[in-house]
Formats: sequence, structure tokens, C-alpha cells
Amino acid sequence: MKPVTRRAFGAAAATAASYSRVMGANDRVRVGYIGLGNRGDQVHDAFLEHGDQQTVAVCDLRDDYMDFAIKKSRATPVKYTDYRKLIDDKNVDAVAIATPDHWHAIMCVEACRAGKDVYVEKPLSLTIAEGRRMVEVARETRRVTQCGIHRRSVKSLRDAAEFIRNGGLGEVTVAKGYHVQNEYPNGIGMAPDGPAPDERMWDQWLGPAPKAAWNLNRTFYNFRWFYDYSGGQITNFGVHYMDFFRMALGESSPRSVTAIGGRFAVKDNREIPDTCEVLWDFGKTLAVFVQYNANGAPTNLKNSELEIRGTKGTMYLQSGKWEVVPEKSTEVLFGQRTPLNRGLERGYGPSKKLAMEPTQGGSGFAETTWHTRNFLDCIKSRQKCNCDIEIGHLSTSACIIGHIALRTRSLLDWDARAERFTNSDTANKLLSYKYRAPYKLG
Repeated sequence: MKPVTRRAFGAAAATAASYSRVMGANDRVRVGYIGLGNRGDQVHDAFLEHGDQQTVAVCDLRDDYMDFAIKKSRATPVKYTDYRKLIDDKNVDAVAIATPDHWHAIMCVEACRAGKDVYVEKPLSLTIAEGRRMVEVARETRRVTQCGIHRRSVKSLRDAAEFIRNGGLGEVTVAKGYHVQNEYPNGIGMAPDGPAPDERMWDQWLGPAPKAAWNLNRTFYNFRWFYDYSGGQITNFGVHYMDFFRMALGESSPRSVTAIGGRFAVKDNREIPDTCEVLWDFGKTLAVFVQYNANGAPTNLKNSELEIRGTKGTMYLQSGKWEVVPEKSTEVLFGQRTPLNRGLERGYGPSKKLAMEPTQGGSGFAETTWHTRNFLDCIKSRQKCNCDIEIGHLSTSACIIGHIALRTRSLLDWDARAERFTNSDTANKLLSYKYRAPYKLG
């Protein structure tokens, strides 16, 4: 499948979207953007594909990021360096939040309280307690919310999940996701602590997080390698995989989780591991997140990002494309013919190949554009989005408890209703943290 270019996808989206015509001023959704570096820039680009959105405000600590966003906009947005002023702006209908993870909860809650609909990037929150509070406030204020787990809006992946739920793979026993890339030997490097180029800006960037010496690696994208601001790749990439697992399995939350790994080979000042595995027990299915960042060898026979193993076959998924390879059943077990063998006679054997090509998807930009389209449509219909805040919370929470299992080197039993561990007071202490004054979660 050829990659989808932004220009080609924009043309396709304009044909498919119900609001893609040139809209009148009263039909447009006026959006304010908080956080415009890296992922924030990508999210803004995805919204710009839709003719019924108008960029009316931008907020970042860096002028160059805001100026870059303004050049792309069809209007002249107001610039803010204080997110609270953007949220208070009466011309803003909806807020898109693409800041570092430790800022998501405060900004989302305050935006909901100000009457704004909210698109907030994944992972939804840094802690379980934050995520639950975000859900509560969104429900209380009746706001339309979309968590940026954008693969929820990819039709080919929704079709794949439905295929699995309808028994296409038989009984699913293992769902596995891989984040594999070789960062050896230097990774993000050994940037030293030092005086901040702008102490006030650094303090604003830290926000509710603990006070820390300025370090280049703690800023921009590399914040994901430090636990004060992120759950690492378990919550970064892992939340995409976990969300698909939950959608495909029809499951809400795992029963237990364990993990092990560490910084084994890469020589940098990261806190997250370069190698780890996380395992969740969903009752009848084992979910696994594999993070191999000191080796980039192929993951499986299809070198796919995800594999779902069932009694009838295995599904391999990569960039919105999926394929099912039927399972080979054992013909003789202890000298006897088995029920599994009879499955071959029904067409489940290797002679029958099941495959599905995607009808959309294939690039992160394309996926995000469909996801932002769904958000804009739901603002108008007041329906729940494909990845409503509670869906985002449950998928993020599963990853957060995996990250906690890694940090505590534990096998943890999870009470999903109470959102507490039943067998570890130490692990429960990591379900929330005390914000740095004067920050509070409303």
C-alpha cells in the first residue's frame, strides 16, 4: 500500500467529510491550540484539513512554534503564553491540548469548566487519579471530549477489531504489541543539568511536576524518557496497542499486571528502560507490550507492530493494514484424531488464507485527520466521540499500571472498579502525586 500524502489525503477527506465545503462563519468550530511543538504541530495540521474549523488562538511557551502555526492558519489567531487566557477566551469553542503528559489533566479540567469541548492528546493523563478526575469533570460539565488515540478512528482497524470480536480468530489467547528500534549506543545522550536559558519559562514548563534542574533532555520530545512527565514508551506507544486490544477483545480492564526490564545497554541519562516487557492478564487473554530499544531486529514473521493470536489464526497489523494467517492444527495428539484437526476440514487450515486490505489509514497524519474529523462532527451532534474521555482513560490506565508494575518490579492485582491495587500499598502510592504549589486539579 502506497503511503498517504497530506495533499492526497486532504483531497480525499474533502470528498468524504460532511462539513468539508467552505463554511460560513457561524458553522465553523473555533479552536484554540495549547502546545504546538512536534505532536501539537501534527494535530494542528490535521485540524487544518477541515474547512469547518478555524484556528482562533494558539498557546505555547515558544514564539517560534506559535508563529509557525499562525502562518498555516486561514485567519490570524491570538497568541498566548498563558494557557489560562486561551481557555478564558470567549471566541474559543474547543481546545486542543498537545502538551507534555503531566499538563493534560489540569488543562483539560479547566477547559471543561470554562465550557469548552476538549481534544486532549494521548496518553490521557500521567496518573490514574488524574484520569478519573478528567472523566468526572467532563461528565459533570457535559463537554464533548476526544482522547488523541487516533487509531480509534481508522476504519480498517475498527473492522479488524470487529473481525476478532466476531470470532474470526477463534479464542484469542495472546495479544502482543512491539515498540522496537535500536537506540544503542548513545540514545538521547548525556545532556548535563545546568542553568535554564529562561528560568521563568522552565518553571512554567514544569508546572505541577516536581522542581528539577533544567536539562535539555527533559524538554521537547525527550521528556518522555523521564518519569516526572511521562510513563515512558509503555504509555506513549503502548496506549495505542492497549486501546486496540481492548476494542478487539471487548474488554474493559485487566485483572493483573507484571513487568520487568531496565536500562541494559543504551548509555544516556534516561529513566525509562531500553528493554522491557509488560504482561497483562485479561482473564482469558494475555496482553503483552514489548519494548526493545537496543535491538531493531524484525518482530515476527510479518515484522508487524501488533499480532493477535487465536485458536483459528493470527492477525498481523501494521500502519492500518491487517492480515490473518490461519493456524495449523496438530493432526495427531497421543495417537488420536483431535477436535482441532477437524477444524482443517472446515477451512481453517493453511490452504485457506484470510486477508483484509484497509479502506483507510496507513499514516499517522491520515489517522489523526480522521480522528479530528470525528471530534468536529461530535461537537455539532453532541454525541460521544470515537475515543471519548472514558475510553481514553481506561486504555491509558491499563498502561499506567503496567508502568507502575515495572517501577515496583511487582505482580499487581487490579480492582478496576475501585481503581486500586489489592495487593500492594507501595504501588497504590504511585496512582497519584502531590502537585507542586500552587497547582491544583479542580
